[in-house]
Amino acid sequence: MSVIEVEKLEKSFRIPHEKRTTLFEALTGVFKPESYEVFNALQDINFDVKEGEFFGIIGENGSGKSTLLKIIAGILYPSAGDVRIRKKVTPFLELGVGFQPDMTAVENIKTYGTIMGMSKHDIKSRTDDILEFAGLEKFRDAKLKNFSSGMQVRLAFSTAIQTDPEILLMDEVLAVGDMDFQQKCLDVLNNYRKQGVTIVFVSHDLGSVRRFCDRTLLLHKGQQVALGETGEVIDKYVYGEQDKNIQEPAATAVENNPGTQIEDTSIVNNSRWGDQKIEIEKVEFYDKFGNVSNRFNSFDTMTIRIFYHAHEKVLDPIFGIALYSEKGENLYGTNTELRNITIDSIEGKGHIDLKIESISMLSGRFLLTVAIHSRTHNPYDWHDKLYHFDVIPTSRDAGLFDVPCKWII
Repeated sequence: MSVIEVEKLEKSFRIPHEKRTTLFEALTGVFKPESYEVFNALQDINFDVKEGEFFGIIGENGSGKSTLLKIIAGILYPSAGDVRIRKKVTPFLELGVGFQPDMTAVENIKTYGTIMGMSKHDIKSRTDDILEFAGLEKFRDAKLKNFSSGMQVRLAFSTAIQTDPEILLMDEVLAVGDMDFQQKCLDVLNNYRKQGVTIVFVSHDLGSVRRFCDRTLLLHKGQQVALGETGEVIDKYVYGEQDKNIQEPAATAVENNPGTQIEDTSIVNNSRWGDQKIEIEKVEFYDKFGNVSNRFNSFDTMTIRIFYHAHEKVLDPIFGIALYSEKGENLYGTNTELRNITIDSIEGKGHIDLKIESISMLSGRFLLTVAIHSRTHNPYDWHDKLYHFDVIPTSRDAGLFDVPCKWII
C-alpha cells in the first residue's frame, strides 16, 4: 500500500524585483504595479512511497529536495498537483526550531517535545532517556546558550526520535554530532526500518543513501530526472549521460579553463615544462560506462587517457602520472618504466591509457600530474597538477583512502 502519493506536483515562488520598506514607498507604489518574476522550484513531480519503504531524494543544491519535503510535511502548499498522505507524518527538517537559549536543557525538551506532538506524560517519562541518548545528562539544568551548536543539535535529534513516527521525513539530519553520535543515529534508523516505519530521506551523503534507501528520486533544477533502484539512480547522478544537463564540464581542466586541451604554452615555467618533442595534447578521464567525466564513485573503475603528439620519432619514451590531494600532498605515482612496460618508439599522434581497476580514494577532489620523459629523465612534456577529478563517497569510512581490512572477534 502506498502511504505517500505525489502526482503532477508543481511549486513556484514569486520573487519581487523591488522591495517596499517605507510607508512612502507603499503609498506611491499603489499606482505602480509590483513587478516580480516566477521561480519554478518543482515541476511535474510524480512518485509514490510504499508503507515501510526507505525512500531517498538526491540532487545538487537548489534542485528542490527540501521544498518537496516541506510540501509532504504540510509546511508548504503546492502550486499545482496533488499530495496524498495516509499515515501520521513526523518531520525531521529543521532540528531545534523553537529552542530558547535562556531556557535549560530540560525546559527545552518540554517545549520541543510539545512542538513535535508528544504528550506531557511522554515528555516527562522520556526526559532522562533523551538526555542520555544525547550524552548531556550532566547538563540537564544548564542554559542552552552555553551549549555548543553540536550539543544543541544532539539534544534536538534525541528529542525528535521519541515521537513514535509512522512516516519519517529526514533532511540531512545524519550529519549531526561526532562519529559516535552519528552511529547512534544510524542504529535508530535501522530500528525504525525493522519496525516498518516509512522513511523519506534527503541527503548529500550518497554512501548513506546507497546503504539505506530501497528506491531513490533524483531531482535537477526542480525537475524529476530519475526514479528507481538506488544504485542505478546514484550512478545517473554521479556520472550523468552525454546528453543530460546535469553532467558537469568534461573531466580534466587547466585552472579556470573548462576544456581538456592545452593551448597556451606560456605556462611552461609554472605548471608545464619540457622540450616538447612529444606534446601532451589533452587528458581525459573515462568512467565505468565509457563516458568522459570528472566525477566518480569510490571503488569504481576509472581510465586516464593521455593524448600525445610526437613531432618526430622518439625512442623509448616513458609515460607517468602522480596523484595529489587538493592541498598538494603527494599521494601516489607510477610510470610505464616502474610497471615494466617498454615502448620502443612513438611518432605522430596517439594515446595511452592507464586503467584503475578500483578507485581507492574515499572522498574529495584530487589533482593529477601527467608527464612524458626520456629514460634519462629529460622531460618532453610535464603537466604539473593541471588536471583534477572528484570522488563521491560510497562508504561511511573516514579519511582519504580505503584500507582493505576486517574486524575479527
